[in-house]
Amino acid sequence: MDDDISARRAACTDSLLGNGLVRPPELIASIAADVTPDLYGEGGVVAELEQHVAELLGKPAAVFLPSGTMAQGATLRVHADRRTNRTVVWHPYSHLERHEGQGYARLHQLVGRPVGDFARLIRLDDLTGVAEPVAALVLELPQRDLGGALPAWDDLIAQTSWARDRGAAVHLDGARLWEACAGYERSPADVAALFDTVYVSFYKGIGALPGCCVAGPADDVAQVREWRGRLGGTLFAMWPAAASALGLLDASLAEMPARLAHARAVAAALAEVPGIRVVPDPPQTPMMHLLFGTTVERFRENAERISAETGLWVWPNAFETDDPDVVRCELSVGRATLRHKPETIVEILAGLRC
Repeated sequence: MDDDISARRAACTDSLLGNGLVRPPELIASIAADVTPDLYGEGGVVAELEQHVAELLGKPAAVFLPSGTMAQGATLRVHADRRTNRTVVWHPYSHLERHEGQGYARLHQLVGRPVGDFARLIRLDDLTGVAEPVAALVLELPQRDLGGALPAWDDLIAQTSWARDRGAAVHLDGARLWEACAGYERSPADVAALFDTVYVSFYKGIGALPGCCVAGPADDVAQVREWRGRLGGTLFAMWPAAASALGLLDASLAEMPARLAHARAVAAALAEVPGIRVVPDPPQTPMMHLLFGTTVERFRENAERISAETGLWVWPNAFETDDPDVVRCELSVGRATLRHKPETIVEILAGLRC
C-alpha cells in the first residue's frame, strides 16, 4: 500500500469491508489480560488454542504456526514423505501455486499439478484424468478466487474419496473454512472429517492477529511441528497471536450464518443496480466478487471521492479483467459489513461504478 493510500485509509472512520478498520489498539485489546504465555510455542495459551482447534475440527491434534505459507508447505511435505511420490494436485488458483514463490518446490521438493479450469471449481472428471501417482489432493473451501464458491457436498465427498482410493492424502486449504461452514450449514468438524489434515487461518474472517493452525493425526501434526522449527517459525513467544485468535474465534464462528444472510441480502439488493454483477449469485459463503461496469481509473477516482466525502473506507483500487470496461473487487462480509444496512452498502457500491 503506497503512502497516499495509507494516509487516506488512516483518515477514514469506518468501512464496510470485512472486519473493518482494525487499528492496533483493537488488536491488542483482543489479547486477554490474564493470558498465560508460551515458551517457544510450548504451553500457555498456544497449547490452549491448539487443543481448542483440534476439538473444534474433530482431529486428534493441532499445531499453531505464524503463517499459512509455512503451514501448508510443511503439511504437504509430510504427506509426500509418507508416500512414494511428490505430486500434489490442486486447483489452478491454489495459493501455493500462485502466491508463494514456488516454495513448495524449492523448499519441499514437491511437484504441483493444477487440474481443471481457472473459471470453475474442480470436478471429479478433472481428477479421474490424472494418471500419475499422487501424494496429496488439496481442496480450497471456499474457492476465494471464484468469489467464495463451494462445491456441492456430494461432489466434495466424491473428490475426497477419489484421493483416498488412490492412496493419496486429502488436505483442506481452510483459510476461510469458517465461512464455508456457514455455506454448508455444517459444523467445522463435519467438514474437516472429509480431510486428513486441515489448515485454518485466524487473521482473515476471524480478524485476529496473524497466525494459523494445522490439525490432523497426531503423528502428522508432530512432524509439522518439527518443520515449524526448521523453517524458523517456532518463535520465542507466540502467545500474542494465539491469545488474539482464542479470544475472537468462537464469537466470529457463531456470527458466520448472520454474515452469510447479510451477504445474500446485499446481493439481492444489487440485482436492481445496473452495472454491478455478483459472483457467485447468490453468494454461497459470506463473501462475493463484484464486477463493476467501469474502468480502473474511474473506479479509483470514485473510491477516493467516497472516502473523502464520507470517511468510509472502500477498496482504493480494483482488479482488471479481460474487459477494459469491467473491474473486479472482493467483498468479504464481516463485523464491519454487518454494521451497515444492505441498502446503504448498495448505495455506496453504486457510486463506485459511475
